[in-house]
Amino acid sequence: MTILVIDIGTTGLRAALVDEGGHITAHAYRHCAPSSPAPGHVEFDAMTMWKSTLDACEQLLSAASSPVTAVGVANQRASTVMWDATTGEPIGPSLGWQDLRTIVDCMMLRAEHGLAFAPNQTATKASWMARTYLGGGSTRHLADIRIGTIDTWIAWKLTEGVHHVTDHTNAAVTGLTTSDGKEWRDDILTILGIERHQLPEIVTSRGSIGLVTALPGAPMLHTLIGDQQASLVGQGCVSAGRAKITFGSGGMLDLFVGDSPPSQSARSTHGTFPIVAHSHDSNVHYGTEAVMLAAGTNIEWLVHDMQLVPDAASTEAIAATVDSTEGVVFVPALLGLGTPHWDYGARGTLLGATRGTTRAHVVRAVLEGVAHRGVDLVEAAEADSGLDIGELHIDGGMSRNRVFVQSLADAANRIVHVAPVTEATTLGAAFLAGTSAGVWASLEEASSASVPSWTCEPSGKAGVSRAQWTEALSRAGGWIPDLSALDF
Repeated sequence: MTILVIDIGTTGLRAALVDEGGHITAHAYRHCAPSSPAPGHVEFDAMTMWKSTLDACEQLLSAASSPVTAVGVANQRASTVMWDATTGEPIGPSLGWQDLRTIVDCMMLRAEHGLAFAPNQTATKASWMARTYLGGGSTRHLADIRIGTIDTWIAWKLTEGVHHVTDHTNAAVTGLTTSDGKEWRDDILTILGIERHQLPEIVTSRGSIGLVTALPGAPMLHTLIGDQQASLVGQGCVSAGRAKITFGSGGMLDLFVGDSPPSQSARSTHGTFPIVAHSHDSNVHYGTEAVMLAAGTNIEWLVHDMQLVPDAASTEAIAATVDSTEGVVFVPALLGLGTPHWDYGARGTLLGATRGTTRAHVVRAVLEGVAHRGVDLVEAAEADSGLDIGELHIDGGMSRNRVFVQSLADAANRIVHVAPVTEATTLGAAFLAGTSAGVWASLEEASSASVPSWTCEPSGKAGVSRAQWTEALSRAGGWIPDLSALDF
């Protein structure tokens, strides 16, 4: 049995075939980056995204040795699409999750209604689109309008307009649902000017959703899942206390908590957010999420802006030429600090440099700084959840850097398991879809097929201490007071 996974990220999308052994046997990638027409604005063409998705899927299916029997979709979360159900065409540009044009809306909604929204959630994006695209002299009929996140849009196109759906993992991060992620909140919809019928039906992350009639053979769509939750499943974190960190452009820690729903959807005391981990039948499983605003972005800065290294892969060898940073500390706050501080006015800070500081010391300090920020996420998730995270599972581009992984193991004083593939998102969506289709009896059985590429144990060598790190963070914070005053 072959599973087709469609994994739609921020800058591109990947279609992949996964076999019964949990191995990716083929994949096709299409670049599909958003545009930024103005500072803080991030837009994308949803129809181009769909055509690229269809093209990648058809390429794989034409060369597949066996028919596809299950389809799973993983996606960047919160990015928002509005379209006309009668024409199947988007209404205006779609807004990416990074789009910040609704910051003022978020501030006004908090002041006037006590509602805490972040600009990277769907809620204010959908409200802005409804106000902008449907207001004034628009002649469109509201009954024809559909609003959804990327999973909803792709599922609608895959099923040729038959199914307007989203799953609990995506719905719960829109800002439009009850705290358990199960129902849309009518009071919020009224305030934001969104009609209930415009939003999708909330379904489980795994189950028989509908036939994918847009593809040959019309296989069954079995899974919709947010990308971070898919990575959580893909790394076998399906029991309480197991956590993964994806070190991509940013860093995302997700911790599986269990079946008890959160009491609120707002940010917790130590800066984490409750999430739905995945769902099936009548069971909804929950987790908590911690966010690092800049992880791999710091490596891109070294390469493209500072030009200290020729490419990202070189950072490992260069950092390995020195045994330590010789007291140099880098706080990776190029875009501010996320969990647990949420200080948008913090900025990247290099401390402890001397006349003897070399390029290698700076490169190693950047890697160690991202590692310490990873530990910040771990400690915050433990504090908010009350669970101990015994070992770490990681994926993302930085997980292939052995100096970085060792730094993480040492700073966290925990064993670190590196995923067998750079992006575990694809595996997670495959495990969910395959379990629904009967390929595996359970997620535990499915994820057991995924063996870490390697495991790193703490070396016992002292680097920057956590006390030193805390002091460095205090120096980086509040650099731009007006931004530091923002709270979402």
